[in-house]
Amino acid sequence: MIYGTFAQLYDELFESDMYQQWREFVESRLPKSARTILDVAGGAGRLGVLLAQDGYQVVDFDFSEEMLSLAFKHAQEAQVPMTLVQGDMRDLNGLEQYDAITCFADSLCYLDDFNDVQATLKQMAAHLKDDGWLLFDVITPYQTDEIYPGYMYNYEDSDEQRAFLWRSYADDDVEHGVIHELTFFNRLPDDHYQRLHETHFERAYELKEWREALLKAGFNQIEVKADFGSQAIDEKTTRWFFICRKQVD
Repeated sequence: MIYGTFAQLYDELFESDMYQQWREFVESRLPKSARTILDVAGGAGRLGVLLAQDGYQVVDFDFSEEMLSLAFKHAQEAQVPMTLVQGDMRDLNGLEQYDAITCFADSLCYLDDFNDVQATLKQMAAHLKDDGWLLFDVITPYQTDEIYPGYMYNYEDSDEQRAFLWRSYADDDVEHGVIHELTFFNRLPDDHYQRLHETHFERAYELKEWREALLKAGFNQIEVKADFGSQAIDEKTTRWFFICRKQVD
């Protein structure tokens, strides 16, 4: 399989402990009867593989063909079955209904505006079985307004083969908006460095907006936590974890 260099570097450098934490969050929140999971924005399939190893039937749904190519590779290496589907999370038509839908790494915050968020939540509700569960996380306005502006992270591996620069700025044109500048330097065989650059835009929304959008989409049982579902939220929570149920009376 052929995949883009940027996707591969991102996959290699992403903090692996977070996948284990998402795995534990999913397993602690889903009932034992839930066996089918649609992982929206599942990317390179790292979480999907872990869940498949635990016996779940997983569909990795992602916009990026390069990421799905990596997911195919990871599933083969782990020797687990996992279905891969390329598409836009705002339109899940053609997919089945599932016991649970997951969407992590604040993926919903990358949508253009809240209309897109609302449309995506409605699609998710439509593709859940009765009494199905939606588990997702998003960054908070505290994260975008207080933590990210001026944030910088630099990484270089021990043998100087790769370096990663991450800088974040407030997006003055968007309320609770943030701009991420991501730059990879990849050492080539001739000792020159290949520079790869991407700009990502994220946006946070107030908790009240999330609750209203989820109710409108059809979720009538909504719980919000911090720290992968283990702590209560407060005014300095940087990431909300939502546990939502499409409950049928």
